[in-house]
Amino acid sequence: MYIAHINERTGETQSVREHSENVAALCEQFSIPELKRLSYMIGLDHDTGKYCNYFQRKINGENIRVDHSTAGAVAAKRYYGPAVSMIAGLCIAGHHAGIPDAGLPGDAYREDHAPILRTRMAQKEKRCERDADENFEAYRKEIDLPKIDEMEIGKFLIRECITQKNRDDAAIDNFAFIVRYCFSCLVDADSIDTGTFCETRTEDTLQADFQKCLDKVNRRLDAFVCETELQRARSRLQKQAFTKAEQDAEIYLMHMPTGSGKTLCSVKFALQRAIAKKKKRIIYVIPYNNIIDQTAAEFEKVFGEDAQILRHQSSFSYEDMEDLDEDYRNALKNGTENWDAPLIITTAVQFFESLHSNKRGKLRKLHNLADSILVFDEAHLMPMAYLQPCLQAVSYVTRYLNSEALFLTATMPDFETLLRQYTITGEKILHLIDDTKDFALFEKCSFEQLGAISAEALLRKADDAASALIVTNSKRTARKLYELADGDKYYLSTYLTALDRKEIIKKIREKLKALENDFPGLVNVPEDRKIRIFSTSLIEAGVDLDLETVFREMTGLDSILQSGGRCNREGKREDAVTYTFSFADEELRSRETEASELAQGMFVKYDQITDSGCIREYYDRLFGMNLEKITSNTMSSYCKKNGLNIESLPFRSYAEKFHLIDDKTESIIVPQDAESRRLIESIRYQEHVSSRKLQKYACTVSKKECEELMKQGVLNDYGRGIWCLTNENYYNQETGIRIELTDYIL
Repeated sequence: MYIAHINERTGETQSVREHSENVAALCEQFSIPELKRLSYMIGLDHDTGKYCNYFQRKINGENIRVDHSTAGAVAAKRYYGPAVSMIAGLCIAGHHAGIPDAGLPGDAYREDHAPILRTRMAQKEKRCERDADENFEAYRKEIDLPKIDEMEIGKFLIRECITQKNRDDAAIDNFAFIVRYCFSCLVDADSIDTGTFCETRTEDTLQADFQKCLDKVNRRLDAFVCETELQRARSRLQKQAFTKAEQDAEIYLMHMPTGSGKTLCSVKFALQRAIAKKKKRIIYVIPYNNIIDQTAAEFEKVFGEDAQILRHQSSFSYEDMEDLDEDYRNALKNGTENWDAPLIITTAVQFFESLHSNKRGKLRKLHNLADSILVFDEAHLMPMAYLQPCLQAVSYVTRYLNSEALFLTATMPDFETLLRQYTITGEKILHLIDDTKDFALFEKCSFEQLGAISAEALLRKADDAASALIVTNSKRTARKLYELADGDKYYLSTYLTALDRKEIIKKIREKLKALENDFPGLVNVPEDRKIRIFSTSLIEAGVDLDLETVFREMTGLDSILQSGGRCNREGKREDAVTYTFSFADEELRSRETEASELAQGMFVKYDQITDSGCIREYYDRLFGMNLEKITSNTMSSYCKKNGLNIESLPFRSYAEKFHLIDDKTESIIVPQDAESRRLIESIRYQEHVSSRKLQKYACTVSKKECEELMKQGVLNDYGRGIWCLTNENYYNQETGIRIELTDYIL
């Protein structure tokens, strides 16, 4: 018997044939109808390399290295035509290390000397000819590769590309998605069967009752009082969306102003669609970690025990939750690996980077996006440099995988035009909110320009308010203003660890609440009780504070409006104002950007920048100025830059460069308490450390600032690539990390 796996606990063996047939059946089960036969074949062929003597010697204890993954790609090439053998070859050859670069015929290796797929296959065939122990032909006695209608596969591959303007580019991007999808079916099936046989995986899964969840959401919405005009307007907007829940579309657009109940409205809509169309899961995709915390807390409060929520984000660890029973912990672990869960909350980075990855661990979840409702909160924050590949990902999942998407934002670009311009043509897109006349009732403040102003004058202006928020474009500038200010003041930026930011925000909320209680209407507030907050843009995402006045350094329109959302948030005050400004002080002034210049023009043209026409024009002009940037990071554009084509797709190289967040920063772990010091000791002594546990002790600096700290000898990565602060004098719980000390203690 040719052995695929050995159960270490029982000593029981699983044959290659049994494993291959199990994986093939799971692949077929996971796949969409058009690719079931192909997926079955890929599963059946993936471990044919284990039919060689070298692998059998290795699994029986010999310390030898064996490449068993390339053999299946070689077998597929011998048996099938170009398209089928290429899809199968890329999936099978990469089912452990990740989908490789296909490469041009004349290429042999990548720049890092890793062989491309063509080279690996050629080398494998030569080794099989020279060495009988390398030969895997014994698979033919047990594995009967099925016939595949290659004409039908070919039609399916080009079906969505025929009507596209750039047909060749569309074919490349489309083909890349299909390869990743087939790979996802394979690696999840392989992981499940292997884990089940070796007893490293349980069958525990998370559960949710969508109907009970919807009933609870309805009770929550019905409980809201509709006495004021604002409350009635909120109800009217929500009803607009709910009345369209019965209309079928692939992508829905929900444009609702801040304060109109977008989150509850969107989750009710998602539940209605999931129940009506018998969808398996609802996936919330949120731009920032701190917004996830808010959303998850709200869902848990509403749903209670009727939904077990899977949170998949870099800053959250289920290992830290000690009150979980073992079955629940196993279900969470399984769900995180492949997203086989009914209700998921994740980040945009996790979602989009996974879909454009080449790695087994990331792509494993792709096939489970099928039959889902995808909700993209704050959809306007998709990064412009990756806008087309992000929109393409949504389009492919909705078109191919029988899913639906909901774009949700208070500042809605013309997504309908963008989707039609940059993705599959012919998708049905439906606007859920047509009548926007009630939007004006949700404007809690006006926006005014101060122009160029000195730091001192800005602080004097802020002194007029009982509570003021000053948002700048730079961490250093915000800290400089903080140091110049007197009284009760707070500083927020990524110079601070997440642990300290959370504590500071908690303290701010307590102080604001006390201020409201002690001084109703915020009248006659003494100087020593006035509150000043100095922050970067991080406060614009998910930090719900209610300030009397907000000051925002000139930037893009969306950020200005987000900052304004913190001004008079509860609508208790009249004549509230958010001011925009630029610094007269040259040392504090940030450089103008296209976005800030456009926003400046919107102030001139429109009476109120909250006008939906203003927002639409801003985005239209911004996207129009950045057409090349929008399309710069698709697989097809990467191929053009590197002289590649559909036969030489660079999956690994492309994935290595696909980063939604600019990686020009470095994280530094700060020793703050017993737990953080224990984690740093584990790093120092080369022990395993959970990256999620480290997150709350991490602050962020630029690469240049990191180099400066290294010169001063206050950082050490202990050979692990995880920078740790070794001199605690460089960190302050109120202002964060310092790049250089100004006071020295001898």
